[in-house]
Amino acid sequence: MSDSPLLSVIIPAYNYARVLPRAVESVLSQADGDVELWVIDDGSSDDTPAVFEALATRYGERFHGVRQENAGPSAARNHGVRLASGRFVLLLDADDELAPSVLPQLSEQLRAHPDTGLWLAGHVAVQPDGREREHPASEVPNDLQQRLSAYLLDKTIAISHGACVFRRDLLLQRPYPEHLRHSEDIPVFAYTLAQGPVQRLDFSLARIHKHPGSLRHNAEAARKVDLKLVDEVFDRLPAVGQELRQRYKAQRCLSLFRTCMLAGDQDGARYYYCEALRVDWRVLFKLSYSRKALRLWLGAKKKSV
Repeated sequence: MSDSPLLSVIIPAYNYARVLPRAVESVLSQADGDVELWVIDDGSSDDTPAVFEALATRYGERFHGVRQENAGPSAARNHGVRLASGRFVLLLDADDELAPSVLPQLSEQLRAHPDTGLWLAGHVAVQPDGREREHPASEVPNDLQQRLSAYLLDKTIAISHGACVFRRDLLLQRPYPEHLRHSEDIPVFAYTLAQGPVQRLDFSLARIHKHPGSLRHNAEAARKVDLKLVDEVFDRLPAVGQELRQRYKAQRCLSLFRTCMLAGDQDGARYYYCEALRVDWRVLFKLSYSRKALRLWLGAKKKSV
Protein backbone atom coordinates (compact mmCIF):
# COMPACT_ATOMS: atom_id res chain seq x y z
CA MET A 1 0.00 0.00 0.00
CA SER A 2 1.30 3.50 -0.88
CA ASP A 3 1.42 6.42 1.55
CA SER A 4 -1.56 8.03 -0.20
CA PRO A 5 -4.99 6.46 0.21
CA LEU A 6 -6.71 4.87 -2.75
CA LEU A 7 -10.10 6.43 -2.01
CA SER A 8 -11.23 9.62 -0.30
CA VAL A 9 -14.81 9.72 0.94
CA ILE A 10 -16.04 13.32 1.29
CA ILE A 11 -19.19 14.24 3.20
CA PRO A 12 -20.42 17.85 2.86
CA ALA A 13 -22.71 18.67 5.77
CA TYR A 14 -25.07 21.53 6.53
CA ASN A 15 -27.39 21.25 9.55
CA TYR A 16 -27.42 17.46 9.50
CA ALA A 17 -26.18 16.91 13.05
CA ARG A 18 -28.91 14.34 13.71
CA VAL A 19 -27.93 11.95 10.90
CA LEU A 20 -24.26 12.79 10.30
CA PRO A 21 -23.01 10.10 12.74
CA ARG A 22 -24.86 7.47 10.67
CA ALA A 23 -23.05 8.56 7.49
CA VAL A 24 -19.65 8.64 9.20
CA GLU A 25 -20.21 5.25 10.85
CA SER A 26 -21.19 3.72 7.50
CA VAL A 27 -17.75 4.70 6.16
CA LEU A 28 -15.37 4.20 9.06
CA SER A 29 -16.91 0.91 10.19
CA GLN A 30 -15.61 -0.72 6.98
CA ALA A 31 -12.69 1.51 5.92
CA ASP A 32 -9.12 0.24 5.95
CA GLY A 33 -5.91 2.20 5.49
CA ASP A 34 -6.63 2.69 1.80
CA VAL A 35 -9.68 4.84 2.57
CA GLU A 36 -9.73 8.29 4.17
CA LEU A 37 -12.75 10.33 5.27
CA TRP A 38 -13.25 14.10 5.17
CA VAL A 39 -16.35 15.83 6.53
CA ILE A 40 -16.82 19.47 5.49
CA ASP A 41 -19.17 21.45 7.73
CA ASP A 42 -20.63 24.22 5.56
CA GLY A 43 -21.20 26.68 8.42
CA SER A 44 -23.96 24.70 10.14
CA SER A 45 -26.10 26.50 12.73
CA ASP A 46 -27.22 23.31 14.54
CA ASP A 47 -25.23 20.98 16.81
CA THR A 48 -22.79 19.87 14.10
CA PRO A 49 -19.71 21.27 15.97
CA ALA A 50 -20.61 19.17 19.02
CA VAL A 51 -21.12 16.13 16.77
CA PHE A 52 -17.66 16.76 15.29
CA GLU A 53 -16.17 16.67 18.78
CA ALA A 54 -17.93 13.42 19.60
CA LEU A 55 -16.84 11.82 16.33
CA ALA A 56 -13.24 12.95 16.82
CA THR A 57 -13.28 11.45 20.31
CA ARG A 58 -14.67 8.17 19.03
CA TYR A 59 -12.56 7.74 15.89
CA GLY A 60 -9.45 9.79 16.63
CA GLU A 61 -7.22 10.50 13.63
CA ARG A 62 -9.46 8.45 11.33
CA PHE A 63 -12.02 11.29 11.44
CA HIS A 64 -11.08 14.44 9.52
CA GLY A 65 -13.58 17.24 10.06
CA VAL A 66 -13.17 20.86 8.96
CA ARG A 67 -15.52 23.83 9.12
CA GLN A 68 -15.97 26.60 6.55
CA GLU A 69 -18.17 29.66 6.34
CA ASN A 70 -21.51 28.83 4.75
CA ALA A 71 -20.94 28.86 0.98
CA GLY A 72 -23.18 26.08 -0.32
CA PRO A 73 -22.74 22.40 -1.16
CA SER A 74 -20.60 23.04 -4.24
CA ALA A 75 -18.04 24.98 -2.21
CA ALA A 76 -18.04 22.27 0.46
CA ARG A 77 -17.46 19.54 -2.12
CA ASN A 78 -14.67 21.51 -3.81
CA HIS A 79 -13.04 22.15 -0.42
CA GLY A 80 -13.12 18.45 0.36
CA VAL A 81 -11.66 17.51 -3.02
CA ARG A 82 -8.76 19.92 -2.48
CA LEU A 83 -8.06 18.49 0.98
CA ALA A 84 -8.32 14.86 -0.12
CA SER A 85 -5.30 12.86 -1.22
CA GLY A 86 -6.90 9.73 -2.67
CA ARG A 87 -6.69 8.89 -6.36
CA PHE A 88 -10.47 8.43 -6.33
CA VAL A 89 -13.25 10.41 -4.63
CA LEU A 90 -16.67 9.31 -3.42
CA LEU A 91 -18.99 12.19 -2.47
CA LEU A 92 -21.56 11.07 0.09
CA ASP A 93 -24.40 13.32 1.26
CA ALA A 94 -24.62 13.68 5.03
CA ASP A 95 -28.13 12.20 5.21
CA ASP A 96 -27.17 9.09 3.22
CA GLU A 97 -24.99 6.10 4.07
CA LEU A 98 -22.70 3.62 2.39
CA ALA A 99 -24.04 0.12 1.89
CA PRO A 100 -22.63 -2.36 4.46
CA SER A 101 -19.36 -4.13 3.61
CA VAL A 102 -19.10 -2.47 0.19
CA LEU A 103 -15.70 -0.75 0.46
CA PRO A 104 -13.52 -3.89 0.10
CA GLN A 105 -15.10 -4.86 -3.23
CA LEU A 106 -15.05 -1.24 -4.40
CA SER A 107 -11.35 -0.91 -3.56
CA GLU A 108 -10.62 -4.12 -5.45
CA GLN A 109 -12.21 -2.66 -8.58
CA LEU A 110 -10.43 0.70 -8.18
CA ARG A 111 -7.04 -1.00 -7.88
CA ALA A 112 -7.70 -3.13 -10.96
CA HIS A 113 -8.67 -0.13 -13.12
CA PRO A 114 -6.66 2.89 -11.90
CA ASP A 115 -7.28 5.00 -15.04
CA THR A 116 -11.08 4.87 -14.94
CA GLY A 117 -12.45 8.40 -14.75
CA LEU A 118 -15.95 7.65 -13.49
CA TRP A 119 -17.55 4.63 -11.85
CA LEU A 120 -21.32 4.21 -11.77
CA ALA A 121 -22.85 1.97 -9.13
CA GLY A 122 -26.30 0.99 -8.02
CA HIS A 123 -28.04 2.40 -4.96
CA VAL A 124 -30.93 1.62 -2.64
CA ALA A 125 -33.55 4.38 -2.47
CA VAL A 126 -35.07 4.65 1.01
CA GLN A 127 -38.42 6.46 1.20
CA PRO A 128 -39.58 8.43 4.28
CA ASP A 129 -42.04 5.62 5.12
CA GLY A 130 -39.23 3.06 5.13
CA ARG A 131 -39.97 1.46 1.76
CA GLU A 132 -36.83 0.53 -0.15
CA ARG A 133 -36.10 -0.01 -3.83
CA GLU A 134 -32.84 -1.04 -5.43
CA HIS A 135 -31.70 0.81 -8.55
CA PRO A 136 -28.91 -0.78 -10.63
CA ALA A 137 -26.23 1.32 -12.29
CA SER A 138 -27.07 2.70 -15.72
CA GLU A 139 -25.61 1.20 -18.87
CA VAL A 140 -23.18 3.59 -20.57
CA PRO A 141 -22.65 3.71 -24.37
CA ASN A 142 -19.08 3.56 -25.64
CA ASP A 143 -19.63 6.33 -28.20
CA LEU A 144 -18.97 9.70 -26.56
CA GLN A 145 -21.78 11.65 -28.23
CA GLN A 146 -24.26 8.85 -27.53
CA ARG A 147 -23.09 8.83 -23.92
CA LEU A 148 -23.63 12.56 -23.47
CA SER A 149 -26.95 12.41 -25.27
CA ALA A 150 -28.07 9.55 -23.03
CA TYR A 151 -27.28 11.63 -19.94
CA LEU A 152 -28.27 15.14 -20.99
CA LEU A 153 -31.17 14.51 -23.39
CA ASP A 154 -32.57 11.00 -23.12
CA LYS A 155 -32.14 10.68 -19.34
CA THR A 156 -31.21 7.01 -19.67
CA ILE A 157 -28.04 7.53 -17.62
CA ALA A 158 -28.75 8.37 -13.99
CA ILE A 159 -25.94 9.55 -11.70
CA SER A 160 -26.29 10.19 -7.98
CA HIS A 161 -23.82 11.34 -5.37
CA GLY A 162 -23.07 8.38 -3.15
CA ALA A 163 -23.54 5.97 -6.07
CA CYS A 164 -20.61 7.09 -8.20
CA VAL A 165 -16.86 7.42 -7.80
CA PHE A 166 -14.69 10.01 -9.57
CA ARG A 167 -11.01 10.08 -10.37
CA ARG A 168 -9.96 13.01 -8.22
CA ASP A 169 -7.91 14.83 -10.88
CA LEU A 170 -11.07 15.24 -12.99
CA LEU A 171 -12.82 17.04 -10.12
CA LEU A 172 -9.82 19.33 -9.79
CA GLN A 173 -10.03 20.08 -13.52
CA ARG A 174 -13.80 20.65 -13.38
CA PRO A 175 -14.83 21.85 -9.89
CA TYR A 176 -18.47 22.25 -8.94
CA PRO A 177 -19.75 25.69 -10.03
CA GLU A 178 -20.11 27.49 -6.72
CA HIS A 179 -22.34 30.27 -8.07
CA LEU A 180 -25.08 27.73 -8.82
CA ARG A 181 -27.29 26.57 -5.95
CA HIS A 182 -29.43 24.20 -8.04
CA SER A 183 -28.50 21.51 -10.61
CA GLU A 184 -24.84 22.24 -9.89
CA ASP A 185 -23.91 18.58 -10.25
CA ILE A 186 -24.98 18.29 -13.92
CA PRO A 187 -21.93 20.12 -15.40
CA VAL A 188 -19.58 17.96 -13.31
CA PHE A 189 -21.30 14.70 -14.22
CA ALA A 190 -21.34 15.63 -17.92
CA TYR A 191 -17.64 16.56 -17.87
CA THR A 192 -16.53 13.35 -16.16
CA LEU A 193 -18.71 11.26 -18.48
CA ALA A 194 -16.95 12.91 -21.42
CA GLN A 195 -13.44 12.23 -20.14
CA GLY A 196 -13.71 8.45 -19.79
CA PRO A 197 -13.09 5.67 -19.32
CA VAL A 198 -16.41 5.00 -17.57
CA GLN A 199 -17.08 1.72 -15.79
CA ARG A 200 -20.20 0.19 -14.29
CA LEU A 201 -20.33 -1.61 -10.95
CA ASP A 202 -22.84 -4.43 -10.53
CA PHE A 203 -23.55 -3.73 -6.86
CA SER A 204 -25.19 -0.99 -4.80
CA LEU A 205 -22.81 1.47 -3.24
CA ALA A 206 -25.10 3.54 -1.01
CA ARG A 207 -28.44 3.83 0.71
CA ILE A 208 -29.89 7.14 -0.44
CA HIS A 209 -32.61 8.59 1.77
CA LYS A 210 -35.34 10.46 -0.13
CA HIS A 211 -37.02 13.57 1.29
CA PRO A 212 -40.16 15.40 0.16
CA GLY A 213 -39.24 18.81 -1.24
CA SER A 214 -41.07 22.10 -1.63
CA LEU A 215 -42.26 22.62 -5.20
CA ARG A 216 -42.28 26.39 -4.74
CA HIS A 217 -38.75 26.37 -3.33
CA ASN A 218 -37.51 24.16 -6.18
CA ALA A 219 -39.11 26.46 -8.76
CA GLU A 220 -37.47 29.52 -7.22
CA ALA A 221 -34.07 27.81 -7.08
CA ALA A 222 -34.37 26.56 -10.65
CA ARG A 223 -35.35 30.00 -11.95
CA LYS A 224 -32.36 31.59 -10.23
CA VAL A 225 -30.11 29.22 -12.15
CA ASP A 226 -32.26 29.80 -15.27
CA LEU A 227 -30.41 29.04 -18.52
CA LYS A 228 -26.98 29.76 -17.02
CA LEU A 229 -26.82 26.00 -16.49
CA VAL A 230 -26.50 25.48 -20.25
CA ASP A 231 -23.32 27.57 -20.39
CA GLU A 232 -21.87 25.69 -17.41
CA VAL A 233 -22.61 22.27 -18.89
CA PHE A 234 -21.03 22.99 -22.27
CA ASP A 235 -18.20 25.24 -21.11
CA ARG A 236 -15.65 22.41 -20.95
CA LEU A 237 -17.15 19.65 -23.07
CA PRO A 238 -15.25 18.42 -26.15
CA ALA A 239 -16.32 19.49 -29.65
CA VAL A 240 -18.38 16.36 -30.22
CA GLY A 241 -20.51 17.31 -27.23
CA GLN A 242 -21.08 20.88 -28.42
CA GLU A 243 -23.37 19.57 -31.14
CA LEU A 244 -25.95 18.82 -28.44
CA ARG A 245 -26.05 22.35 -27.07
CA GLN A 246 -29.19 23.70 -28.75
CA ARG A 247 -31.20 20.56 -28.08
CA TYR A 248 -30.13 20.67 -24.44
CA LYS A 249 -31.06 24.35 -24.15
CA ALA A 250 -34.55 23.59 -25.49
CA GLN A 251 -34.87 20.69 -23.07
CA ARG A 252 -33.71 22.88 -20.19
CA CYS A 253 -36.48 25.35 -21.09
CA LEU A 254 -39.02 22.52 -21.03
CA SER A 255 -37.71 21.36 -17.66
CA LEU A 256 -38.14 24.88 -16.27
CA PHE A 257 -41.61 25.00 -17.86
CA ARG A 258 -42.57 21.79 -16.02
CA THR A 259 -41.08 23.00 -12.73
CA CYS A 260 -43.02 26.27 -12.93
CA MET A 261 -46.22 24.42 -13.83
CA LEU A 262 -45.92 22.13 -10.81
CA ALA A 263 -45.29 25.13 -8.55
CA GLY A 264 -48.27 27.06 -9.92
CA ASP A 265 -46.10 29.71 -11.58
CA GLN A 266 -48.09 30.09 -14.80
CA ASP A 267 -46.29 33.20 -16.05
CA GLY A 268 -42.94 31.47 -15.69
CA ALA A 269 -44.29 28.35 -17.40
CA ARG A 270 -45.52 30.36 -20.40
CA TYR A 271 -42.20 32.15 -20.71
CA TYR A 272 -40.11 28.99 -20.71
CA TYR A 273 -42.35 27.15 -23.17
CA CYS A 274 -42.12 30.06 -25.62
CA GLU A 275 -38.36 30.12 -25.15
CA ALA A 276 -38.16 26.37 -25.86
CA LEU A 277 -40.08 26.93 -29.12
CA ARG A 278 -37.77 29.77 -30.08
CA VAL A 279 -34.69 27.61 -29.54
CA ASP A 280 -36.04 24.51 -31.29
CA TRP A 281 -39.52 24.39 -32.86
CA ARG A 282 -39.41 20.59 -32.79
CA VAL A 283 -40.40 20.67 -29.13
CA LEU A 284 -43.96 20.87 -30.49
CA PHE A 285 -43.66 17.14 -31.12
CA LYS A 286 -43.02 16.47 -27.42
CA LEU A 287 -46.72 15.90 -26.90
CA SER A 288 -46.74 15.64 -23.10
CA TYR A 289 -45.37 19.20 -22.90
CA SER A 290 -47.48 20.51 -25.77
CA ARG A 291 -50.70 19.30 -24.14
CA LYS A 292 -49.77 20.99 -20.85
CA ALA A 293 -48.92 24.21 -22.67
CA LEU A 294 -52.20 24.13 -24.60
CA ARG A 295 -54.20 23.66 -21.40
CA LEU A 296 -52.25 26.51 -19.84
CA TRP A 297 -53.09 28.95 -22.65
CA LEU A 298 -56.71 27.82 -22.89
CA GLY A 299 -57.12 28.30 -19.16
CA ALA A 300 -55.68 31.80 -19.36
CA LYS A 301 -58.02 32.63 -22.29
CA LYS A 302 -61.09 31.47 -20.37
CA LYS A 303 -60.15 33.64 -17.40
CA SER A 304 -59.80 36.70 -19.65
CA VAL A 305 -63.26 36.23 -21.17
